[in-house]
Amino acid sequence: MAQRATESITVGAAPEVVYRVVTDFEDYTSWVSDLKHVEVLERDTDGRPLEVEFRAAAFGRSTTYALRYDYAHAPAELRWTQTRGDLTSSLQGQYRFEPAGAGTRVTYDLQVDLLVPLPGFVKARAAQRIQSQALVELKARAERSQ
Repeated sequence: MAQRATESITVGAAPEVVYRVVTDFEDYTSWVSDLKHVEVLERDTDGRPLEVEFRAAAFGRSTTYALRYDYAHAPAELRWTQTRGDLTSSLQGQYRFEPAGAGTRVTYDLQVDLLVPLPGFVKARAAQRIQSQALVELKARAERSQ
């Protein structure tokens, strides 16, 4: 059964800055602590990364997964869905970027299901940790990028 979670944070940077940081996948390993490797596998006709492979630390081991990005509502929203993974059977999510005063309110929705059976509370804790860490690191990176 998939675990779903939503979390938000206010970033002291304009929405276009936050969006630019989020979509610069090649730079992720410089500011996302759990990521070991990122490779853009496919780009759309506008040159935007369409499918991206990630290798990350997870549950005391390394995991590899690929996400396909949907820019239909860009730059207000960025959605993704997993195309393959060795630890997750399903990974879907989205970032929403809303102006908030001089900054941006970023909302991160995530739905994850693991290949290995784990109790729901363990999955919930893992999803919440992924979100919290991602938002804190995104905030720090975007605020430095202004």
